[in-house]
Amino acid sequence: MVEQASTPYLFADMLARVHAICAALAKDGGWPEGIDFSRVVVEPPRDPSHGDMATNAAMVLAKEAKSKPRDLADVIAERLRADALVAKVDVAGPGFINLTLQPTVWAKALGTILREGADYGRVAPVPGAPKVNVEYVSANPTGPMHVGHCRGAVFGDALCSLLQFAGRDVTREYYINDAGAQVDVLARSAFLRYREALGEDIGAIPDGLYPGDYLKPVGQALKAEHGDRLKAMPEAEWLPIVRDKAIAMMMAEIKDDLAALNIRHDVFFSERSLIAGATNKVAETIEFLRGRGDVYEGRLPPPKGAPVEDWEDREQLLFRATSFGDDVDRPLIKSDGSYTYFASDIANHRHKFERGFADLIDVFGADHGGYIKRMQAAVKAVTAAQATLDVKVVQLVKLLRNGEPVKMSKRSGDFVTLREVVDEVGRDAVRFMMLYRKNDAVLDFDLAKVIEQSRDNPVFYVQYGHARGYSVFRNARDKVPELPEEEGARLAFLREANLERLSDSFEHDLLKRLALYPRTVESAALAHEPHRIAFYLYELASEFHAHWTRGRDLPYLRFIIDDDAELTKARLAMVQGVVSVLASGLAILGVNAPDAMR
Repeated sequence: MVEQASTPYLFADMLARVHAICAALAKDGGWPEGIDFSRVVVEPPRDPSHGDMATNAAMVLAKEAKSKPRDLADVIAERLRADALVAKVDVAGPGFINLTLQPTVWAKALGTILREGADYGRVAPVPGAPKVNVEYVSANPTGPMHVGHCRGAVFGDALCSLLQFAGRDVTREYYINDAGAQVDVLARSAFLRYREALGEDIGAIPDGLYPGDYLKPVGQALKAEHGDRLKAMPEAEWLPIVRDKAIAMMMAEIKDDLAALNIRHDVFFSERSLIAGATNKVAETIEFLRGRGDVYEGRLPPPKGAPVEDWEDREQLLFRATSFGDDVDRPLIKSDGSYTYFASDIANHRHKFERGFADLIDVFGADHGGYIKRMQAAVKAVTAAQATLDVKVVQLVKLLRNGEPVKMSKRSGDFVTLREVVDEVGRDAVRFMMLYRKNDAVLDFDLAKVIEQSRDNPVFYVQYGHARGYSVFRNARDKVPELPEEEGARLAFLREANLERLSDSFEHDLLKRLALYPRTVESAALAHEPHRIAFYLYELASEFHAHWTRGRDLPYLRFIIDDDAELTKARLAMVQGVVSVLASGLAILGVNAPDAMR
């Protein structure tokens, strides 16, 4: 990884300058010690007509300064006017400060891209920063992955890539739910297919067992391995044999499906290992909580409104979740003596903390929103508030074709599989479109729309922007034959361009968009929201396409000017900036950046 340039990226640089001004004012004015300047931000103004950047410094520091925000803003603005980067400063409303930068700033920002190439916007790892564990997908190994799992898988994978690009040490984890009643249902369903493989007419699949054809290969594998011996065994003997085989084959299929999306995990952690290992981690965790006074024997009141799955009207072992921010205390052991899912989940997260992770992120499906508070309470309890848990809920996907709901898959029985979607529209379309909406909003995924070659199809429009840049390079070689094809050499060649020739207002708008990329990466990583990268890429591609169209109508704006080699080289450098940033953002999202498109 390349170290960040000695001069910070533009927004970070201006933020540091604002902080320095505020720190000097605090020292001179006798403000209280230990003021938190992290509340001060520098960001693009909501209305571009207000300038290039805006800061809230006066608004958030007025109390410490014992000043009216507007008065403090006037003082800060006066010092900013002396800054060499700043062309104009305005104070607006109750104390917002709007900045307009010198035109030469944008050429320097492009020069940074030409120096750093693919590493533009990347943050060097911060020594001592907490390690991050991101748990995502974690589908029960009871069947093939469906399109709902697909969204969580893509979101989790892109979030990991985003955090790594932002300098974090990230581990991708899949929690295998291989304990409990559901995998026993899987085993009984697979045993039925085993009997079918032996030639038995099994008739209709009984209610409560998994339908669909995906367990037929498991039945065939059991027949090949055991012959008809399992039929003679009582269920207590064949159940663990069939369960282990079914789980292994289902996990192999899940990993194969994930590979089709280019999704990988560093760790596949077994729930059963928490109980069946040398040490029973669940029992150990319960005793740990008992020692801290965080569990007790008690009776839960009846739930209000809808019934709660884990409520039982009996004396039972409860976790004091309400002491850590939850709405109700939570049971840990069922009436049959087995652990609740929650008890295993507590042990799992404690185990993550013991493995050195203090920054935990879980990606939940839409039906698990009610689980968030209890898990955050649990993490706070078992780590003494030394670890944090952020839960990102991924909402439902409505699968459509030309606006009509897609029929269910015969193979799965009651849903459309992830693999069917990837095979039909391709990995790039699936990945980009799963991220082109905020994770907690329902997503309409239209199989026909995502392969259209139009502006209305965001993935095509962004990829076409990258391909169009390379088309400009190919066409430019007639006028600039020395323009290298290899990217590294091309970056070096274009670093010699006179970037101050980029003086048109439309060019400045494009350069401003490029300068925003590092801040977009930073804010997306802090918020754990990779969709911000997808949105940014679409906006950048839109501006690039619009500028290309202007050149078609207004020849003086074209990238290649026949009688001005210096200006042509400067504009090719701008195209390179667009190409580099589009490729970088697409890589974070796990989407290809093609050099040409048909």
